[in-house]
Amino acid sequence: MSFRAMYLQKTESNFNAALTLLERNTLDDNKLAEGEVLVRIHHSTINYKDALAITNRGPVVRSWPMVAGIDGAGEVLESADPRWKPSARVLVNGWGLGETHWGCLAQMARLRSDWLIAIPEAFSAADSMAIGTAGYTAMLSCLAIQKAGVRPDAGEILVTGATGGVGSIAVSILSSWGYQVIGSTGKPEQEVFLRGLGAAGVIDRNTLSAAGKPLQRERWAAVVDSVGSHTLANACAQTKYGGVVTACGLAQGMDLPGSVAPFILRGVSLLGIDSVMCPIALRQEAWARLASDIDRSKLERITTTLSLDEVAQAAANLLDGKSSGRMVVNLD
Repeated sequence: MSFRAMYLQKTESNFNAALTLLERNTLDDNKLAEGEVLVRIHHSTINYKDALAITNRGPVVRSWPMVAGIDGAGEVLESADPRWKPSARVLVNGWGLGETHWGCLAQMARLRSDWLIAIPEAFSAADSMAIGTAGYTAMLSCLAIQKAGVRPDAGEILVTGATGGVGSIAVSILSSWGYQVIGSTGKPEQEVFLRGLGAAGVIDRNTLSAAGKPLQRERWAAVVDSVGSHTLANACAQTKYGGVVTACGLAQGMDLPGSVAPFILRGVSLLGIDSVMCPIALRQEAWARLASDIDRSKLERITTTLSLDEVAQAAANLLDGKSSGRMVVNLD
């Protein structure tokens, strides 16, 4: 049985990312594809981390050769775990897929049973990948703000990287919960798009992306940041007393050139959001809330569907700032 996959190979002198026809026995025999469950992947997606791996612009992949794709959704073909029966609809996010374990930008994947979650009844496989790691990370960030006690009447919520996958879904979720959301973006032409998702306002990312003072005028009750570096430092410096900042990305950089001042003088909390190794119980909570709370019409508005043949170019476009929203890959 053959299947197509986005196959990444690297030597000391060469890198190659190409669509490759692999055989079923490569999944059964390869240590990078171990698992109790064989899944027919119907849909995947392209996240920032996928784009870095496919273009070799970032050190994402840690074992070679690798099949890309940190997200997947499909149906169980075979299972050695009684919890997952053949034809069960499942999804997977993170767990080192596309990094240390063969991923899901492929028509077939062998996965560990403890990594799988049942696709919520409200979603098709395509819907779950329109959300994907980006949307699931956005929900983890929004839940962290909500659980920290930040109420909609506390003031404005800043979402950085607002036209990206995490940002666009965070804007949609928070606005549906009644928060006043301000999106930060480098694409001013996307203001209508962001307001359509529920943003109450839009600011230029350049107001946050350069070095700033340790403490600045208080504005934000909470922040969802997927950018890092100076943007995150400035967001913390502008957060109100007792406010909450969630950090889940590094589009600008993984450095944090800031100060302890917001934390010790204003009681600001900086919460790290990890989607890769997040415990199953919290994953299930996030996906349940996505199923009940996400606005399906807004999700459709931010989603583009691609074929596997279009993945390499789409990955480059994402890193070059030429795309917005979510990209679903139809593997059928």
